[in-house]
Amino acid sequence: MSAALEEGSVPRRYRVEAVRPELVDTVSLELAPPTGEAPAFEPGQFNMLYAFGVGEAAISVSGDPATRARIVHTVRAVGPVSQALADLAVGATVGVRGPFGHGWPTSAARGRDLLLIAGGLGLAPLRPALLRVLAERAHYGRVIVLVGMRTPPEILFRASLEAWGARADLEVEVTVDRGDAAWRGHVGVVTSLIPRLALEPRNTVAFVCGPELMMRHAAEALRAVGLEPAQIFVSMERNMKCAIGLCGHCQFGPAFVCKDGPVMRFDRVARALAVREW
Repeated sequence: MSAALEEGSVPRRYRVEAVRPELVDTVSLELAPPTGEAPAFEPGQFNMLYAFGVGEAAISVSGDPATRARIVHTVRAVGPVSQALADLAVGATVGVRGPFGHGWPTSAARGRDLLLIAGGLGLAPLRPALLRVLAERAHYGRVIVLVGMRTPPEILFRASLEAWGARADLEVEVTVDRGDAAWRGHVGVVTSLIPRLALEPRNTVAFVCGPELMMRHAAEALRAVGLEPAQIFVSMERNMKCAIGLCGHCQFGPAFVCKDGPVMRFDRVARALAVREW
């Protein structure tokens, strides 16, 4: 077995240093490596987290890429593995493999306007990209964040969104599918916000993450205001098992999401993404 393959195959034991509740079914885990620093990661990459005795799941890194003493993953409990991860307490041990895959092209977007569009938990993989961009704010034009959630109680990273929205150099809009009596913000799907932005399409790069249907409609809305498919990047989610392109579980058309993604340029996946699944 090659050194690279072995590195990607054997999980390291990380310690849970903090557990931060985000939503009723969602927590952020701060994990510390056994020694030294965690490996550097690119925004948009993922790790394989192993809940001992239960199984392994691919979880995007949601923390600051400039901070390597700990890595942060935001986990929603939707199955046995993610539930076991979400139930971890401070001091527990979790296996970590990675980071894997291709991330958001933040460097290539320098000098241009940047639009980040998140649907639901899709805000978690986009958060590291935004944190990097804000740390290098002078290198970008307009930076716009559009966030769509189902209901106000399901708004992820609410405190961060409020802090980002208070910045003069950042445009943040949050919408919900269904409001409540206390909600005073936008109501409607996140794609409905795109035509209001007065974008300069030739100078704009878009990062989109969320359910596939939402990403497809977002790409259509971006195309309608003048962006080319090569200016749109989406983060794909598939059932990733090996994370190194061997098992085939995450095949998407001719690509493997674990090694060719999860972030992919829209023109590479547009045809496959348009295929209706039953």
